[in-house]
Amino acid sequence: MPDADSRAMQEKGFLNHTAEKEQQPLPGRNNPSGELPQAEKKLQEAVCVLLVELCERFTFFGIVCNMILFCTLKLGYRSHQAAMVNMCFVGTSTLTPVLVGWLAEHLVGRTKLVCICMFLHFLGTALLPVVSFPFEDFYMDKRHILHTLPKREQKIVFYFALLTASLGIGGIRAIVCPLSAYSLEDCGPKELLSFFNWFHWLVNLNSAVVFVSISYIQQSVARNLGFLIPFVSGLMAMVTIHMVRGEMIYKPKTDSSLLTTFGVIFSALKTCWVRYRYLSTGVANWLDHAKENHGGHYSETQVEGTKSLARLFPLFTFQILYRTCVMQIPSGYYLQTMNSNLHFSGFVLPVAAMNVISIVPLLVLVPILECINSWLFSSRNTGHSPTIYIVVGHLSAALSVMVAGLSEIHRKHFPQVEQTLSEEVLLVSSMPCFHLAPQYILLGVAEALVTPSCSLLSFWLVPERMRGISMHFLALFNGAGCFMGAFFVQTAHAGTQGNWFPHSLHEGKLERFFFLLASLMMVNTLGFWTFAHRYNNLHQDCTNEFRGCLPEEKLLKHEKAIKHYNAVLESSPILSPMEKT
Repeated sequence: MPDADSRAMQEKGFLNHTAEKEQQPLPGRNNPSGELPQAEKKLQEAVCVLLVELCERFTFFGIVCNMILFCTLKLGYRSHQAAMVNMCFVGTSTLTPVLVGWLAEHLVGRTKLVCICMFLHFLGTALLPVVSFPFEDFYMDKRHILHTLPKREQKIVFYFALLTASLGIGGIRAIVCPLSAYSLEDCGPKELLSFFNWFHWLVNLNSAVVFVSISYIQQSVARNLGFLIPFVSGLMAMVTIHMVRGEMIYKPKTDSSLLTTFGVIFSALKTCWVRYRYLSTGVANWLDHAKENHGGHYSETQVEGTKSLARLFPLFTFQILYRTCVMQIPSGYYLQTMNSNLHFSGFVLPVAAMNVISIVPLLVLVPILECINSWLFSSRNTGHSPTIYIVVGHLSAALSVMVAGLSEIHRKHFPQVEQTLSEEVLLVSSMPCFHLAPQYILLGVAEALVTPSCSLLSFWLVPERMRGISMHFLALFNGAGCFMGAFFVQTAHAGTQGNWFPHSLHEGKLERFFFLLASLMMVNTLGFWTFAHRYNNLHQDCTNEFRGCLPEEKLLKHEKAIKHYNAVLESSPILSPMEKT
């Protein structure tokens, strides 16, 4: 009898389980309530986020691509001043996502702040055409007296437009298109590196279109109305955000914050200084001074997370000078191209179109690197790490700047000719601009190797709850590299009385500035190579010291394993209902 009862109970449980399965809607059909399936909804969100990301980048590159030409010819800036303005705008746009992300979490709120940033983005991109508008063609009275916007007011409006546009760009990057919106939590190092490779591939493909199309329009077709294109692109991004505003405002976990990380560091430094002067220290790591059981104010979880992040500080630090070298494309390299012969078969090439030469290696290398990474990660005996990519990329950047110095010497050997840019006649070298291609190619190779690899290390080698903070720190150091480039330009110009970064390249020694930067970059490459062994293995058993084995992360992993086990049991046709209980 007990066997018969148990068999009956088993059959009853199986029938109930089958009935529940039949009542559930199929994943491919629409629900009666009209809601989209979860997979289709996530796909639409991902497409919208990517579309907004591309529109925002289109706006950003449209502003950057011909800013030096606009500043020198329209606003009357010297060459070094225009280069500094461009680098400072790029640096500000890199740092503002960190600031806006902090404001969204602690002061304003994400929904309210994204509306403010959308307005700032709209205002900045709308004011840029005001600065470049041809007032001399419209504001002329009956006595033929010209009424134009004075230079001082032009510069004020220009700087205000750049500031508001950069704040709007930061809001879109931090709130609408953060990295966590792409659901990368469950990805391994191979999938993460593949994502970062293709993500940067798409961004650079977008920038290639911008550098060819917008630069030509701004330089040759409608130079005064060229900034209308970034305005239209920004408007497209805002319309896209408005269409799906409820689904695109991603809300990340708030387990840790940038302020907490800085608080742990400052608390540890303060306690360490007091104990160094008055007491003996007995802790393994100086950040342990911030723990509550050592006289600090932070929990063990917060301190351990900060310790895992602190181990990445050498990686972040060595990116500063590398980013300074990359910033030569919209500054020093741009000035070299602007002062070279742009004529090609009777056609005047846009100055910024030379930037496409630095993008082509990245577009070509990414598929090749994907094949190499697939083979390396599939080999169990190979402790593959992207640090070798970073070392080679840094070396390529140093060689690029050195080649730029040699190209500058070579450029001066050619006689000068007149060339018309944006309806202004300039005296430039007769050397074809394609002679500068090697330096662009080398820097493009460096970007293809370094940027995805640094993103992978910053994302993977920290606990899951610290990944957003780690990417914020990477952005902070990248922004610092942009401002460091502006500082180098100002120091070189002031220290040599304009000789090392001259307004007229034919009369100065710009090659000495490039040789100095190349020498510093070589030292930077050797310095990173000595620290690279810290990040040499991405396997799980070798990354516990980085990622941390915190109690709540272990509990979270166990919960995920239990959910996965239950899902397998529900979908498995082999196990009986009695075995599932």
